[in-house]
Amino acid sequence: MLKSNNAKKIYLDYASSSLLNSANPGAIHEFGIKEKNKLEEARTTVAKTLNAYPNEIIFTSGATESNNLAILGLVQNFKQYSKLPHIITTNIEHSSVLEICKHLEKTKQAEVTYIKVELNGIIDPKKIKKALKKNTILVSVMYANNEIGTVQPIQDIAKEIRHWKKGKDSFLEHRYFSVEKFLVLTPSRVSKKLSLPFFHTDATQAINYLPINVQKLGIDLMSFNSAKIYGPKGVGVLYVKKYTPVRKIMFGGDQERGLRPGTENVVGAIVLASAIEITEKIKKKETIRLTKLRDYFFNELQAMSKTIFSTGLIVNGDLTNRLPNNVNISFKNIPSDLLVIELSARGIMASAKSACKAGDSKASHVIKAINPKAKDTDGSLRFSLGKDTTKKDIDYTVKAFTQILTKLKKWYN
Repeated sequence: MLKSNNAKKIYLDYASSSLLNSANPGAIHEFGIKEKNKLEEARTTVAKTLNAYPNEIIFTSGATESNNLAILGLVQNFKQYSKLPHIITTNIEHSSVLEICKHLEKTKQAEVTYIKVELNGIIDPKKIKKALKKNTILVSVMYANNEIGTVQPIQDIAKEIRHWKKGKDSFLEHRYFSVEKFLVLTPSRVSKKLSLPFFHTDATQAINYLPINVQKLGIDLMSFNSAKIYGPKGVGVLYVKKYTPVRKIMFGGDQERGLRPGTENVVGAIVLASAIEITEKIKKKETIRLTKLRDYFFNELQAMSKTIFSTGLIVNGDLTNRLPNNVNISFKNIPSDLLVIELSARGIMASAKSACKAGDSKASHVIKAINPKAKDTDGSLRFSLGKDTTKKDIDYTVKAFTQILTKLKKWYN
């Protein structure tokens, strides 16, 4: 009779996962159970940071997938009704939200209202409330813009939604949904009348610097990823508040409470959990430091540009309600890509727009939203600061930028 060898472990489950990547957390052997425990510890850490329950945290491959799951997953539950479900969003959202909404419109799965932000890049919560209808199932507004850094009044929007809900008949017309039918996040045989609409925010850019207590924010769904908080790429989170009827949009397994099939990225989840813990600890101090550095950068750029161009530069977005690490400026008639290349040649890495749209030669949809007269030839630049950015870096950038603008003025001004 064979006896268990405690001194040596023999792994014969390579079809499930190679040991280089650790065991599959779905396996019921010793190694699999250990991985599952690590995954749940990471989930608990993230939940604690967000002031959520562990079973409200869904691990994904990133914020893009989280946004897809939040929006498409919610729409799935309302396609059976005769009237199209209605979604409200803004005209400066990330492409992973805007393109989903356009797809739903094109395929006649939903109607969408795109609320225009004010010229400072911030949405008026009253406009959200005014656009709400009986068939509105979702409001999706990003917490902070990825290009111009403007911070949206998420709590005020949540308040307007709550006020609108009072005494209103929703799209469901008082129907009761079986939560068991739609969610594996909640106990079986539980029924609850759904209160529409639900509120989603893409907090990808906000996670580093802004409050992320989901209870205080008043949201039902929140997306973010690991890469923005100095964690690895390829892992993200979708917070799904209990009783929010999101269905899976991919098939192949029952992982992540049945909402996200596929073997979980345990290592990614662990590092993400550690990164978000560290982020919360240094958030206040780093926000103060970067705000001072950002304002110094703005002032230096403005002063420098006025010595070269009579009109100076254009600052994109509100200067007060703004991420502490974001500097976004524009110059008339100087192409963005040229500025990025010239800076890169001097060892300075900046961007013209969201990396997801870097190959598009047209002006950013965000810049056009706050400056309707902006031309494709008007260059906008996004400088985003981080934990390694110093005043010396800023001074070098301003000096290099002076040389670049002086050189380009001959041809583009």
